[in-house]
Amino acid sequence: MPRPALYSSSRPTRRPAEPVAAVASAPQPSPPLAPPAEASATTVAPRNHLRALWATVVLLTALLLASVWLHPGTTPRRITQDDIDAAVLRTLETTTFPSPATAAVEAVAPSVVRVASYTRSKNGKKELERGIGTGVVIVDSGIILTNLHVVQGASRITVTFHDGLETTASITGVQPENDLAVLQAHKVPDDLAAAPLRSTQDLRAGDQVVAIGFPFGIGPSASAGVVSGLDREFDPPEGTRPLTNLIQFDAAANPGNSGGPLVTMDGEVVGIVTAILNPTEARTFIGIGFAVPIENAAAAVGMPPF
Repeated sequence: MPRPALYSSSRPTRRPAEPVAAVASAPQPSPPLAPPAEASATTVAPRNHLRALWATVVLLTALLLASVWLHPGTTPRRITQDDIDAAVLRTLETTTFPSPATAAVEAVAPSVVRVASYTRSKNGKKELERGIGTGVVIVDSGIILTNLHVVQGASRITVTFHDGLETTASITGVQPENDLAVLQAHKVPDDLAAAPLRSTQDLRAGDQVVAIGFPFGIGPSASAGVVSGLDREFDPPEGTRPLTNLIQFDAAANPGNSGGPLVTMDGEVVGIVTAILNPTEARTFIGIGFAVPIENAAAAVGMPPF
């Protein structure tokens, strides 16, 4: 029985973000077809600190018990608050904790896939690689979200999972207005996990995020940044319909990141990377990327989560 995507629990209400000016510019095409509180080091690191602190307290207790056992009849020295404070301080000074971005990537990386699309040559005798993109598993039966422009017009699509398994996939749904496509992988790893998803309702400019994908086919790669704005609009250069209600972010993204997840420091997906603002012909990142909110993305498979 397939397990659906995991959705985060309800979170404290936040004041609405200040309205922001819309951005209009252009790259990637999309041809038509059929947090809790904001992320910061305090979000993840405290859990690791608490584990270390508890480990220190347990160690002190074990040493005390060992002292009593080795020296029966003697009165053990009482462990004072100063002893505990000193041990905790030493633990904090000598232990390197992972960054919040590291924890976020580790939470979602097993659900990220490499998507490759192929077309036939004009004479139909040769298969040509059309492009590389990214996808994210949202149901562990192999249902994957990616961008429509990554797979549009492909004669064959392959996905490569985190464990190296490569298989073909079929398009089972499209949402052109959000440049989204739904894929069904034909084979899946036994331990495939769906990415945890989170509503963007309390997402705010300044929240830390990580983009995971295969920029220029290299990856999986991760880049960190912040949410730059909300409710943005993007006009594709080909003159197709504009994309609206987008998350703007500044984590580096390049061709190949399309379809990958935008992740909070809690390790939850809030968007699908869709486009980069690029007023030049270089097709490289200049600091402004766009992602479709996960609410829209999940609706593409008929399972609005929030």
